[in-house]
Amino acid sequence: MNWGTELWDQYDNLASHTQRGIEFLDKYGNFVRDRCTIEQEYAAKLRRLVKNYQPKKKEEDDNEFTSYQAFKNVLKEIGDLAGQREVVAESLQIQVSNAITLLSKNLREERKKTLTEGSNLTQNLTAQVLALDRAKKNYEKAYRDSEKALENYQRADADLNLSRAEVEKQRHNMTIKSQQSDDAKNEYANQLQKTNKLQQQHYESALPDVFNRLQEIDEKRTRGLKEFIKGAADAESSVAPIIARCLEGVVIAAESIDEKEDSHKAVEKYQSGFLPPGDIPFEDLSKMDPDLSNHSQYHSATNVNNHMTHRGTIGANKLKKRTGIFGIFSSNKNTLSTDGMKEDYSDLPPNQRRKKLTSKINELKHKIVQETAAHDGLMKMKSVYEANSLLGDPMSVEGQLNESAHKLEKLKVELRKYQQYLEQANSVQIAQHSPQSHRNLQNGQRMSRHSNGSGENEDGDDQPDDAGSLSSSSASPESGLGTSHTSLPGSGQGSANDQVMNEDMYYEAEPLQALGTCKALYPFDATSEGSIPMSENEELQVIELDQGDGWTRVRRCTGPNGWEEGFVPTSYIESTLYA
Repeated sequence: MNWGTELWDQYDNLASHTQRGIEFLDKYGNFVRDRCTIEQEYAAKLRRLVKNYQPKKKEEDDNEFTSYQAFKNVLKEIGDLAGQREVVAESLQIQVSNAITLLSKNLREERKKTLTEGSNLTQNLTAQVLALDRAKKNYEKAYRDSEKALENYQRADADLNLSRAEVEKQRHNMTIKSQQSDDAKNEYANQLQKTNKLQQQHYESALPDVFNRLQEIDEKRTRGLKEFIKGAADAESSVAPIIARCLEGVVIAAESIDEKEDSHKAVEKYQSGFLPPGDIPFEDLSKMDPDLSNHSQYHSATNVNNHMTHRGTIGANKLKKRTGIFGIFSSNKNTLSTDGMKEDYSDLPPNQRRKKLTSKINELKHKIVQETAAHDGLMKMKSVYEANSLLGDPMSVEGQLNESAHKLEKLKVELRKYQQYLEQANSVQIAQHSPQSHRNLQNGQRMSRHSNGSGENEDGDDQPDDAGSLSSSSASPESGLGTSHTSLPGSGQGSANDQVMNEDMYYEAEPLQALGTCKALYPFDATSEGSIPMSENEELQVIELDQGDGWTRVRRCTGPNGWEEGFVPTSYIESTLYA
């Protein structure tokens, strides 16, 4: 079936039908565009949701639990889902929406051109019909005039009273009118023939061609709509496997949650390593010295209170700061890291401290490996430059080599420092679990300042040492206290820990005797407490030798009566000792 033969007389209806079809196509195009907008907004909201629920920095410690890791993986899969929604929106925009706009434009142009041609054909046929009507009217008028002229001639010819001239005049008029009637008749016949021929051509050929082209336009529009709907479905189905994998990932993340493992990790995270307090001994007051009875009661109370730790870590009693000459060389244990903890993590429970120190050591080892690789690369570059000067100046990398060497030395020094912290933490842990330590704790005996860095005044008050013990702090290269067990005899340091100190003040110490001089080979910026900066070629006094930790204690004279002491890296100086 085609419109040219079946709908030959429905020109106006076909024009209206094709117009509504194109408008429907535009409507579907608007639907696709609105859907693209919704998909994009949905994807953006999903991404915003994922971003808002990403683990915060303060929650990083909890990320080791399987439930937190599973939720993090779920967020990742939801982010991938958002990406697939964006893919759907992009496919709909490019493959469907833009194609609909282009097709609609082309269909409108073709329809306009076809209707214009059909309108011209109709106008031509109408004009021919009007010409036929005029020819017919002229023929009818001429025929009536001819009949009338014939009747007048016959009447004049029968009238004997008329002269022959008048009769001849009527005959001549009849002849003219008859001729005009014949001409009008011929014109009418000619116009009728032309009109019939044009009308036949119009309804059998020209107009059907127009209607067939309108049919093609409408079928093209319908076929395009069909493809566009399928294309929209294909855009959705193309990402369906990826969406299914995302959902499978969510299921896998859920199945990865292990409540037993989380419980075990909670133990690892919060276990302090401290032993539970022992039984409080019974004190028979009738068998004790009355003077010692009061002291024993107070001592037992303080022992019980000491076990009540703040957040399971350090004692909640406020630590008192000690002042005096050693204040300028305060221990780096008081130095807080970026996370608010002490540098050696001594404010953490034993188990947590060892974990932090081990993690820090592994981090430093990784940095040393990276810096060593960079240093080796610079050395190779320098060797290449020395072998072929056209490639570059060997001295151009000398500065980078020195900087890399300094950085590598700093990392190694810091690694040794944290390794010593770890050794100290392990030794303290062993001591806490020793039977003798447990017995001492049960008997209410307090350890000396050499073990736990606390002293007792005359009233029996414990004065905590915020910097740790003097003897143990000497293990730190940058402690600045200089109270090493291996200090030279006569320096006055070996007996500093054995003397009873006041609650808030140390004794005033005499300056240590210089062992020699040193010259700075490189500039050094003091980055932690206990160390002092120095500039290149600066001369200083050596007052304590390197004890194997990579640091040497030096003194700088700042005036007639002023001096400054601290530690510098041994590899940064060239020492000359006195004989």
